[in-house]
Amino acid sequence: MNSSVEKNLSQVRTLIKTNELKKAEHYLSRLVSSGESHPNVFFELGNLYHLKGEIGRAIKSFKKTLEVDPSHTDASISLSVLLNDVGQYREARKIFEDTDRRVKQGAGSSLIEDKHINKKFSLKHLEIADLYLTYNRFDEALFELKKASALDPENLEFRLKLARIYSKKGFKSKAIDELIKLKNEKPDFFEARVALGVLYFGLGNVLEAQTEWEKVLSKDPKNAVALTYLELSKNANEVALN
Repeated sequence: MNSSVEKNLSQVRTLIKTNELKKAEHYLSRLVSSGESHPNVFFELGNLYHLKGEIGRAIKSFKKTLEVDPSHTDASISLSVLLNDVGQYREARKIFEDTDRRVKQGAGSSLIEDKHINKKFSLKHLEIADLYLTYNRFDEALFELKKASALDPENLEFRLKLARIYSKKGFKSKAIDELIKLKNEKPDFFEARVALGVLYFGLGNVLEAQTEWEKVLSKDPKNAVALTYLELSKNANEVALN
């Protein structure tokens, strides 16, 4: 790939991260119009369409990526996830199995290095979940996040996000249960205790909230988030008493 194409793709990735999708699409369209056929141009175009919710065009772009480079593993994964989500299970499975076979032959690994590949799948499901959240489609977001968490159980942020969505849906007790389970399983994952405190405080359970934040600070005295919430809760109590 020549340096100008790589520079353009680098700009595209930055624009996608900052949600400047129109500009990103302009760069990619210009590359395609110029006759550039590097697989990553079509791959990024697929990612862009996916984020925009244009699933049909995303699928076409990932297929084009694989036409140019049949060994493009990321495109295979992205395509497999999307085909599975639109109900084309047989084709999705075939793409996964072909990728599995190819990578095992090339690297002698077991099931495409399950952990590595599963993490890639989980991130794709997270992207879809975030897209659903943009439109407050909580049920679909929960469905995708559960897939992501199952594929990458070590990523505790997925479970934290699940609890937050339960809370947004009004399932406060379910959110609390998820956070209690998470903090008990992973005592050093302070974000779970902080989030649990916020949930308690929102329900008016001030003492329980303060207890969670104080426990965080007992282990991590410089935890700015827990300290801020604790101080705010104390100030709020003082104002209420006055």
